Amino acid sequence: MFQFSSLPPLSLYIHFPWCIHKCPYCDFNSHELKTPLPEQQYIDALLADLDQELPAVWGRPIISIFMGGGTPSLFSPEAIDKLLSGLRARLNFSNDIEITMEANPGTAEQAKFNEFYHAGINRLSVGIQSFNNEHLQKLGRIHDRKEAIRAAEISHDAGFENFNLDLMFGLPDQTIDQALDDIKTAIALEPAHLSHYQLTIEPNTLFYHQPPHIPEDDISWDIQQQCQATMAKHDYLQYEVSAYARPDRRCRHNRNYWEFGDYLGIGAGAHDKITLPQQQCIQRKWKVKQPKRYLETAATESCLQGQRQLSRQDAAFEFMMNALRLTEGFETRLFNQNTGLAISIIEKPLRDAETKGLLSWSTHNITPTEKGKRFLNDLIELFLPE
Repeated sequence: MFQFSSLPPLSLYIHFPWCIHKCPYCDFNSHELKTPLPEQQYIDALLADLDQELPAVWGRPIISIFMGGGTPSLFSPEAIDKLLSGLRARLNFSNDIEITMEANPGTAEQAKFNEFYHAGINRLSVGIQSFNNEHLQKLGRIHDRKEAIRAAEISHDAGFENFNLDLMFGLPDQTIDQALDDIKTAIALEPAHLSHYQLTIEPNTLFYHQPPHIPEDDISWDIQQQCQATMAKHDYLQYEVSAYARPDRRCRHNRNYWEFGDYLGIGAGAHDKITLPQQQCIQRKWKVKQPKRYLETAATESCLQGQRQLSRQDAAFEFMMNALRLTEGFETRLFNQNTGLAISIIEKPLRDAETKGLLSWSTHNITPTEKGKRFLNDLIELFLPE
């Protein structure tokens, strides 16, 4: 049985399902925009969707908002301002709330950055992926190196002291020198945060059906190690598998995911995870994915695609699957605080992992070892429900 003595932090995720172009590696719920953007209708649908979620979270402060996609920055600053105004009227924003918008380089979007800032967005996450024109073309990106650099410069000019650049490695035919050039170019642009993650070939993507030639695992590992060393020299310290930040610039929203915090999810295909102390349960829900169907049902119960309550074993596994991504590990007390479970429920896999040299465990902290970080999937598998 769950026993919650307190509630975990609460975030809000908002999904925007449209893109100018669907990238061949992308398995997110994104759809090429082939008709005029139903901007005002979608903002109204998001707020109607939220209205149905509110009874479960009345009074709880929101520590972060993340607008993801798709490409949220396709929407006008006026639409985003309307959305944020509607959110403020319905939710209790914490005083230092982090509000992130994903954006892509491109002349039409860059002109909006200043207005997004004044609408209340205080963090950007810019999808660069690479500064190499050949790699950008292979990835199906619609921007080039020049536009990528300009996007970072305009982020600074618009007032964003806190912005992230997304970079990928292990790209088709990528060399170590090319990957290092991407990192060095990004560092020179002085973002507060860098996301650096390996290209993976996911089902239901064009790359899955037409696989590109990507570097061997040993080469990708060398790329990762050398890029990490370069980032560390410039004070971009790794705090999660794919996340590197300057001091005090860690992403609060993603950190809440990794620590098994709660989050509301609104928008086509959005998921949420909410702790319900009165029912002593943790509930997951997800919305319909198809944008047209979402617009038709957002104000009704038909917007809900599915829901389920986590078992104790599910909750324990999901916590460890996420928290073990943190390079510094986590405080042991956080397990009980955010799952409502005693640490004894995972004592056996903890001891097994410690015996295998994959993590260190004390009454105060649980931390993956260097070996555990290298073989993270093997470590996580030890916590799978039997």
